[in-house]
Amino acid sequence: MRLIKQFFWIFLFSLLGEILSAAIVNFVAIPGSVIGMILLFIALHFNWLKLEQVDEVGTWLTDNMAIFFVPAGVGLMTNFDVLAESWLQLLIIMLVTTAIMMWFVGQVVQKIMKPIKSEDQVELPEEPVKEVKTYD
Repeated sequence: MRLIKQFFWIFLFSLLGEILSAAIVNFVAIPGSVIGMILLFIALHFNWLKLEQVDEVGTWLTDNMAIFFVPAGVGLMTNFDVLAESWLQLLIIMLVTTAIMMWFVGQVVQKIMKPIKSEDQVELPEEPVKEVKTYD
């Protein structure tokens, strides 16, 4: 019964995400699963839902995540003729967007780390290291 309740909570947030996604489809296209995960995160963050209420099923789902990629892989294989026609364009898009994202993330990390370094950095006086005597 405990696992059924945990599945219920995960499916409930997934359903809420799908409903919200269908409601805002005219404004912005966000997948319902993404909205559902954001709603689940908010509920866990504000303790509206306790982690213990979804922990076991959530762990099982993430441990077996590879199973959920099988339908996407099969979908790619069934449309292989479309991919074969545009493989060069797809490769260029993947390389360019990967490079842009690496640059962007690097810039963000440097901006975030700069204030941290200046606040946390302590200048040590340049004194010679004193020899430590050991007694055997």
